[in-house]
Amino acid sequence: MDYVKLGSTGLDVSKLSLGGMSFGEPERGNAPWSLNEEQSRPIIKKALELGINFFSTANMYSDGTSEEIVGRALKDFARRDEVVIATKVFVPMRKGPNAMGLSRKAIMTEIDNSLRRLETDYVDLYQIHRWDNRTPIEETMEALHDLVKAGKVRYIGASSMLAWQFSKAQHVAERNGWTRFVSMENRLNLLYREEEREMLPLCKDQGVGVTPYLPLAAGRLTRDWNEQTLRSENDQVAKALFSRTEEADRKVAERVAEVAANRGLPRAQIALAWLLQKEEVTAPIIGSTKISHLEDAVSALSVILTPEEITSLEELYVPHPLV
Repeated sequence: MDYVKLGSTGLDVSKLSLGGMSFGEPERGNAPWSLNEEQSRPIIKKALELGINFFSTANMYSDGTSEEIVGRALKDFARRDEVVIATKVFVPMRKGPNAMGLSRKAIMTEIDNSLRRLETDYVDLYQIHRWDNRTPIEETMEALHDLVKAGKVRYIGASSMLAWQFSKAQHVAERNGWTRFVSMENRLNLLYREEEREMLPLCKDQGVGVTPYLPLAAGRLTRDWNEQTLRSENDQVAKALFSRTEEADRKVAERVAEVAANRGLPRAQIALAWLLQKEEVTAPIIGSTKISHLEDAVSALSVILTPEEITSLEELYVPHPLV
């Protein structure tokens, strides 16, 4: 396993991050394909054995049970100072007022809930899951800064927003002497490359680490287009993300299969190797429900695509609606 700094910080993270959306009680939340605790623990343990030290989850995954499973496993299998734990805040965790968003009240409430579920007294990377149009960004950034100063959070990051919003948040923090975001968790893969236009250049210029989610497009880049899985049949979010560009996306997925066949490698390794070779990318977040998924991902670290292969993989892409 290779380790890199997260953006311009001194924090060492593995070049792959294990995502927590695959872990959680299937009957809770919106991920019926997730693995329960008994099924999740061997995968988390294997990730540690492979050298992965970066674990990314969110308070809303499987109604909080992802944090519980990840937290207990890491507590049992690793020393706290050896792992980097990231989680997120924004999505409602209950019904009623002040149950979601990035107000001071919501942030202060949810960090304590996440720490309790994760069984730790601090989070290494605390990220805002989405942009909150109903809360002044000044209120959000000051609250996050206060969490850092209180020792509950080491670094802060953002996820899934427009470049101008991210730039505004950074400016507000810098103007007031508050903690700035050090990472951007965005959607980036061979089927969705809109982040290449503005967000990636911004992150490169500002020294911000990039940790893409859905690096394999929820599995669409790893199998025949019409092949169904439990996740593809039930993941309504992924269906919404890809439904409007299905014909164009299918051509790209078929090209991945061609390159993989020529190399004699699994498609997942080709798709992930493409992402890993982008200079702006720090650590893609991989979702694993099988040990083989982890092993493929780690193997992709040693796959070097030629310029001709990269051109072949990229040339069929068409502009997508912004997400």
